[in-house]
Amino acid sequence: MTVVRTPFAGPVVALADVPDPVFAEQLVGAGVAVDPSAVTGTVTAVAPVDGTIVKLHPHAFALQGAAGTDVLVHVGIDTVKLKGEGFELLATEGDTVAAGDPVVRFDPSAIIAAGYSPVVPVVVLGSTPDSVPQGAVGTDVAAGDGLFEV
Repeated sequence: MTVVRTPFAGPVVALADVPDPVFAEQLVGAGVAVDPSAVTGTVTAVAPVDGTIVKLHPHAFALQGAAGTDVLVHVGIDTVKLKGEGFELLATEGDTVAAGDPVVRFDPSAIIAAGYSPVVPVVVLGSTPDSVPQGAVGTDVAAGDGLFEV
């Protein structure tokens, strides 16, 4: 089993409540989302599992997990349209990271001001819909807490 940890502290919401059909319908995989809307200032999103960063964009990163679990962290919805504005990369594609290592810093209020949702889906890539435990949904997680096990 692999524990997928939260990329930052905050309330956990179901993917069904994410305002994007690709995530809400679990088309890229099952998971949960963490909502940084109430945060003042910047948030540092960290690696949720040990692994290698196989894709890194300002608004999203994918890890090939050391234990075989591939995880996508997508910072906000439609935030690719911000073209990196308001995001700071703290790692490099190809880096080997441990769970908790910083990957990207962002400002949720800047995402909201631009008209986008700052909610952050954390998805097990290629997993079947509803295959990830939802026990954390409706709770507030602290930095480093587990979101689910796969």
